[in-house]
Amino acid sequence: MILLYILLALAANVLLIAFICFRMTFYVPKKIIIGPDDYPIPDGEIYEPYREQMVAWMKEVRQLPCRELTATSHDGLTLYGKYYEFSPDAPTEIMFHGYRGSAERDLCGGVQRAFSLGHSVLIVDQRAAGHSGGNVITFGYHESKDCLKWIEKATEEFGPERKLILTGISMGASTVLMAAGNPLPDNVVAVLADCGYTSAKEIIQTVIAQMHLPPTPVYPFVRLGAILFGGFDPNRADATAALANCKVPVIFAHGDADAFVPCDMSRTNYGACPAKKELVIIPGAGHGLCYLADPAGYLSQLKAFFDSVI
Repeated sequence: MILLYILLALAANVLLIAFICFRMTFYVPKKIIIGPDDYPIPDGEIYEPYREQMVAWMKEVRQLPCRELTATSHDGLTLYGKYYEFSPDAPTEIMFHGYRGSAERDLCGGVQRAFSLGHSVLIVDQRAAGHSGGNVITFGYHESKDCLKWIEKATEEFGPERKLILTGISMGASTVLMAAGNPLPDNVVAVLADCGYTSAKEIIQTVIAQMHLPPTPVYPFVRLGAILFGGFDPNRADATAALANCKVPVIFAHGDADAFVPCDMSRTNYGACPAKKELVIIPGAGHGLCYLADPAGYLSQLKAFFDSVI
């Protein structure tokens, strides 16, 4: 009987730790909706030198005409996006933001960057973010399926002749890379993956280590929490594995001073991609800051790549 109590106590502790890991890593209890007078930037000292520019971008984008669009995910969530048109026949970038971000916070500079390349843009709130439904972040597992739904929505809205580019930053980059491992319609002509990670498992283990915790014993609790309380297995969110089936041209970008997602993860993803590809490394750029750190160089390399594939 004592042994049974001990086993039950151990099981209860395992479940409790797994639940805490799930809440800390994957669960979003209340989505942050940005107010008209709010201009949030990502947390961290690396973003402070660019605060003025990021706020200016948000103000500019709020003055642009846009059209609100929604799509329905495979599991019934309402997904929200905003479409900004450069011209009626311009290629359209479908943009996906990062972990615990939102379209407006993470992708405002993306609208200006896309316009400078002559592209229209659809920025979307990922599930569990902004105006989209859901409360669980799955590191690309479900988000990549959402990306496929946005391709369907864009094709329905703009016609099958509209050329589409899948664009993502951080978790959004890995989202579009995972989506690119699926059969895609011919109007999807390119992918831009900026500072994406290789897999959910590897980036979570990396962050655990950055927190000065041992990844090997901690990660199984994180995975168990995702399976039991989130209904998905993070080991199946693998951009590198998906890229083995990619047939769409991909340009990878990463800052070599990225202290969150190691630059080597983009190098690994680049090596795994059998399609036409290019790797852009921006010296001195931190996480998600390639465009801000070197706007002219970044744009020049993107333009050359897109001109060669569109």
